[in-house]
Amino acid sequence: MKSIWGRMCNMRVVVDINHPGHVHYFKTFIREMEQRGHEVLITASHKDVAIQLLQQYGLKYIDLGSYGSSLLKKVINVPIMDVKMYRAVKNFRPDILLGFSSIRAAHVSKVLGVPAVIFDDTEHAVWERRLYAPFSDVILTPSCFHRDIGKKQARFNGYMELASLHPNRFTPNPAVLAELDLAEGDPFIIVRFVSWEASHDVGQRGIRDKVGLVKALESYGRVLITSEGALPDELQPYQIRVSPEKLHDLLYYATLYVGEGGTTASEAAILGTPSIYVSSLVGTMGNFIELEETYDLLHSFTDSSAALGRAIEILQDPASRENWRVKRERLLADKIDVTAFMVWFVENYPRSFTEMKEHPEVQYSCALTSGDAPLAQTSSQSS
Repeated sequence: MKSIWGRMCNMRVVVDINHPGHVHYFKTFIREMEQRGHEVLITASHKDVAIQLLQQYGLKYIDLGSYGSSLLKKVINVPIMDVKMYRAVKNFRPDILLGFSSIRAAHVSKVLGVPAVIFDDTEHAVWERRLYAPFSDVILTPSCFHRDIGKKQARFNGYMELASLHPNRFTPNPAVLAELDLAEGDPFIIVRFVSWEASHDVGQRGIRDKVGLVKALESYGRVLITSEGALPDELQPYQIRVSPEKLHDLLYYATLYVGEGGTTASEAAILGTPSIYVSSLVGTMGNFIELEETYDLLHSFTDSSAALGRAIEILQDPASRENWRVKRERLLADKIDVTAFMVWFVENYPRSFTEMKEHPEVQYSCALTSGDAPLAQTSSQSS
């Protein structure tokens, strides 16, 4: 495998996007890399508002189209999307490919003969992992990830959401409140419904009585709905039209989040907003378990009625918001700046992978001020 150690000033990096969450995971990394003199090529496929987010953030991309909505279409389109991505990046001559559970990035990396670094935090996404893992060079997972993927795996002490929501990367903007006729301190609840069309969501379920939940929450504040699919007529007046890139600002100021969206649930928790996650997938993912059991920032339920009961308890407690902010500070004290880690890892690959395997504490010293990673030398000297 080609070594790119020492080539910090002119790397060519491909970042693959296949979900709105991936835009947030990689946007600050992309900007940091470009500011440091590297060339970044973004490839993207259609999923919910992923393309819209890229456009809103001013990130240029190559549109690969869509895998389709059904599991059969997704399977059929795997080789088609592989070919599309290969054609999109071959003339770019990348040094390295990055993606989140990206099947096509892993496949194309092997054809091109360059390394693929794949991120993953979804334990139950088994079939995707079977398709990308044999072709990837590194699989980076949060330290709370329960599965042992083998020798390609390295664990970092953070969450993917911290790549964009760490205080070093994110400052909430209250201007979004005015767009919705709200002010700081106004009680409002964000509710999210998902389409359940992701390949790892097939057969899963969430909130059963959507209308009943919204009506019950409405007694405690204004309810704002964000949904991947069409809403019943009765709930359409609650749907928000705010630009998707402003959702994190809204989550920060919210009184409570309740929803089926796992990514949004973890984002709310990391922002210090009380978060209720409702899904049949509860208990399958280490990041949600850690956010709940270690930091008490998120509460997970398979039963909608139980979730509503806990939501009302939080809404009735005037100290909830302050308590969650305190718990968030504890989390931030424990976790790393994920973007800084990503930049260090890519600039110093493959040495960075060796360091993470031999001296995982190196991740706590990652700094964007140096591309030569003296921290790796320090960790070696202290061992």
